Amino acid sequence: MLPIGVANKAEASNCCIRSVLSNVTGKWRMIIILALEDEPKRFGDLKRCIGDVTQSVLTENLRALQRDGYLTRDVDPGPPVAVSYGLTPLGRDLLCNLKPLVYWSHEQMNVVKEARLTYDRALQD
Repeated sequence: MLPIGVANKAEASNCCIRSVLSNVTGKWRMIIILALEDEPKRFGDLKRCIGDVTQSVLTENLRALQRDGYLTRDVDPGPPVAVSYGLTPLGRDLLCNLKPLVYWSHEQMNVVKEARLTYDRALQD
């Protein structure tokens, strides 16, 4: 088994598995990585592509992904100034590992929906 257990908070903060996974498995971060699969995108295009994310949440998640080396942020001084985001080789590697989970999620959605209904019905009884 992978070393996922820790004895205390200090060990948790030094756990490489927890550190990496906590920064890439958030809802928005995975969607951002998927949205950048085909080409770099400007901020507005990325926001429109995702749809239901706020500007501040998108900005926060882009910065975190850039900090960890998954994204590049390229600034074209213009005029007008244009900022675009693209995947780095590390981001592309993450995408390759993320896509099977995305496909699996899509394929299993009916099973998950049925499990949720069964669970909810059992709570009502």
